[in-house]
Amino acid sequence: MISYQFPEHGKPLQKVMHETPKPKGTEVLVRITHSGVCHSDLHIWDGYFDWGRGKRFYVKERGCLPPFTLGHEPFGMVEAMGSAVPRIARKLKVGQKKLVFPWIGCGKCALCKSGQDNYCVSGSRFLGVNRPGAYASHVLIPHPKYLVDSSGIDDAFAATLACSGLTTYSASAKLPELGPKDWVAVIGCGGLGLVCVSVLRAKGVKNIIACDIDPGKLEAAKKLGAKLTLDTRAPDAAQKLAALAMGNLAGAIDLVGMPATAALGLGTLRKGGRYVLCGLFGGELVHPLPPFAQRAIGIVGSYVGNLQELKEVVALAKKKKLKPTPVTTCPASEVTTALENLKAGKVLGRVVLAF
Repeated sequence: MISYQFPEHGKPLQKVMHETPKPKGTEVLVRITHSGVCHSDLHIWDGYFDWGRGKRFYVKERGCLPPFTLGHEPFGMVEAMGSAVPRIARKLKVGQKKLVFPWIGCGKCALCKSGQDNYCVSGSRFLGVNRPGAYASHVLIPHPKYLVDSSGIDDAFAATLACSGLTTYSASAKLPELGPKDWVAVIGCGGLGLVCVSVLRAKGVKNIIACDIDPGKLEAAKKLGAKLTLDTRAPDAAQKLAALAMGNLAGAIDLVGMPATAALGLGTLRKGGRYVLCGLFGGELVHPLPPFAQRAIGIVGSYVGNLQELKEVVALAKKKKLKPTPVTTCPASEVTTALENLKAGKVLGRVVLAF
């Protein structure tokens, strides 16, 4: 098998040959055909997350050590199965195309047993995060339950649902109950922000304000269903956002996650509103405490999503309720260029590697 690994953090990825693993027991070997390139990959490639004021969280602390294979948006074809698979997944056949759920937990802790693998703290096996990922020709999956049928959806777009679609779908579920006059701001219209607009529209939310610094991304958000847009480079962006929402900003989903975007979202919420943080750009939140109680606003973090939520996202896409976001495919051999373009802000929507 082939994988594209970084030999050291920040260094160009290299093509490496390995022996193709053979599945045992409940394992399934998936030959990857498409793998999405996510902004989170940049942090792992760099080797750390920015915690603000010079503080860093190094990915080596969670088991990610070079050489390492990134990739947590996998889509591919079943190539081989362990001996126990035909008994527990009788309809699964070699050659079938499947979307892979990458947020695999230990399977033993209380969170995993409740279906919340993505919150596993006992020994998660997240592909491309602390286990070799899908920037590779093959990935070994521990159980067929992590394979989702996405037939009828474009293969490259389907791959993006494993993270960007799932993350924003789960985030949208953490918003407060919305009334007819309420608005939701989507802060950051990159790969996650654009699909967030699409997800909100698919769930019936009409009053969406897309916020970004890039006019091209704002235009794309409008095509996907954002009613209004805001260029957040304006010095009075918070006042403008409040005015656009007519004082009724019930929710802000932050797909960037930096001090400026947090200030924008928190500063414009109506009473009882909720700020949902997904982005991992970095920094530190400094905010007076009394207004949280006085305004009854909430802050909630949202990290990817669970298997059931992925199935629900896929169902929306199958029913054509989820409008596809811009996807550009490139050969897997060009992965370093894809990462560099993403870091430079040159990507509209998602780049997906094709194997």
